[in-house]
Amino acid sequence: MSRQVGALFNVLCDIYGTDKVVLKASKLEALDLMRSEALPERVLALQKLVYEDPTITDVPSESDIPAILVAIQEEIAEFIARRTVEDKLEQRIAEKMQERHEEYVQEIRRQVLKEGSGPENAQTLKKLAILEKLSHTSLSRTIMEALRPRRLEEIVGQEQAVQSILAKLASPYPQHMIIYGPPGVGKTTAARLALEEARKISSSPFKASAPFVEVDGTTLRWDPREVTNPLLGSVHDPIYQGARRDLAENGVPEPKLGLVTEAHGGVLFIDEIGEMDPLLLNKLLKVLEDKRVEFDSSYYDPNDESVPQYIKKLFTEGAPADFILIGATTREPEEINPALRSRCAEVFFEPLTPADVETIVREGAERLGVKLEPAVPGLIAEYTIEGRKAINILAEAYGLSLYQQQRKKGRRRLITVANVMQVIQNARLTPYVTVRAKDTPEVGRVLGLAVAGFVGSVLEVEAMAFPAREAGKGSIRFNETAGSMARDSVFNAAVVYRLLTGDDLANYDVHVNVVGGGNIDGPSAGLAIIAAIISAIQERPVRQDVAVTGEISIRGKVKPVGGVMEKIYGAKQAGMKLVILPAENAAEVPDSLQGIAIQPVATVEEALDYLLMGPGEGRGRRRNRTGA
Repeated sequence: MSRQVGALFNVLCDIYGTDKVVLKASKLEALDLMRSEALPERVLALQKLVYEDPTITDVPSESDIPAILVAIQEEIAEFIARRTVEDKLEQRIAEKMQERHEEYVQEIRRQVLKEGSGPENAQTLKKLAILEKLSHTSLSRTIMEALRPRRLEEIVGQEQAVQSILAKLASPYPQHMIIYGPPGVGKTTAARLALEEARKISSSPFKASAPFVEVDGTTLRWDPREVTNPLLGSVHDPIYQGARRDLAENGVPEPKLGLVTEAHGGVLFIDEIGEMDPLLLNKLLKVLEDKRVEFDSSYYDPNDESVPQYIKKLFTEGAPADFILIGATTREPEEINPALRSRCAEVFFEPLTPADVETIVREGAERLGVKLEPAVPGLIAEYTIEGRKAINILAEAYGLSLYQQQRKKGRRRLITVANVMQVIQNARLTPYVTVRAKDTPEVGRVLGLAVAGFVGSVLEVEAMAFPAREAGKGSIRFNETAGSMARDSVFNAAVVYRLLTGDDLANYDVHVNVVGGGNIDGPSAGLAIIAAIISAIQERPVRQDVAVTGEISIRGKVKPVGGVMEKIYGAKQAGMKLVILPAENAAEVPDSLQGIAIQPVATVEEALDYLLMGPGEGRGRRRNRTGA
């Protein structure tokens, strides 16, 4: 046992070192015990050193010494095992630290090289060269770019509307405005050219550098969380992937300016403004009032010294957004946000007449340096009322003509009727006006007027009447696809017929038809329906060069209707000589209207005097089958 105790002391000296063992024994009051000749006292010293406990004072008996030595050996073994594991971990840690140190040095070296040589390398320079080569290769301009009007005087058929836009922009107090009108009549071009003219006027607030920012309302997309908003601007928070690296590292949010700030001092033109998201439109109205855009972010700290001054200014004062809004739409005014309409002046563009379309075609051909066969402009005008569509037809016919002449080795640049007809057939186009005026009167056929969008058209209303098999038990038939309001007009006509003639419509089987089955969403066909019924029963021919519109009351009055100017336009397109309309709509007809006569009427009787002929007048009279 004495040898075991000596061996254990030697192990401790190997682990800690002799000096440290002596020092530890001195602190634990075991130094004298180590030097003792008595084995139990030396065992006690060994216990104090191994367990590092100075409170162990009981000298063990010789019988307990074997067990104590076993326990001390276990303790020393556990300590050595722990010490070995710790040494291995420290070695691994040292190795990892060395690896990280080397990686860090490499990163610093790469950073220094990057700062010295810039971001370019052989691969990026190659791609740059490819892009520059591509940028020097371009095709010709599109036909719309080549033939787009360059001056306000070149916009065809919209003289009054163009003057109205120019007056609102050239004033010292310019107005926001909404431009209504069918597609392809020059709304966008007129707004752009009007701003160019306003820049030249000294009284105008627009400077020579005033911007014209154009955007399509149908493509404006935004995030309700304001992460992205190309129209008004947004705040890129540090966690957002589009934030600048230096700002993201410091946790600084960065406001991104929108189109309203880009248009500051100029015009913001929004095409198809009626298609915009309602919530985004309301936010735009707030900007129109404040003339500034405000930014906010929970990440912004005004006391953070790392925030650049321009960001502090944007969060504190907002971004300037003092511009004139011009919105264009093909919708009806009633479909536009009332809050937007209340802030804007309204300008209406008229549909193009056939003469306008012919003028556009001739001017386009002149710019292209090509001759036209005399019938070409009129032919194109039959198939479209849009200037843009007319130019597209002309351009396609021009390309077709060049191809055919090249094959024939001809040099004359000429667009023929055959070229245009081939384009029309390939595009499956149909004539825009299918009902035209004619001099021959007809019984039971009346030409009414309808409106679709901003374009009026002629509506055929026809009626047939036969004596009922049994008096008082006749029937009225009507094509239901025309709509419930048109059906109500038929029933009103039955009352008015009895009021005017004293005869009961129940004595006849009457069939009223709206040719084509078009849906009529208003009561304006009432006057045409009663005229057709009376014509069919009384065998009185109807003038086919007169179009009518008006709601009828059961007392025989003609009530006002909407879309008067559009309907007059549709009548002119169809070649009508006269339009009969309610007297209460007469004030809507401009004094400058030319090319068609207008006859206001207050009662159905008055309208029938202009519309119907006597039973023996006109051509196309058929046998009396009604007994009237």
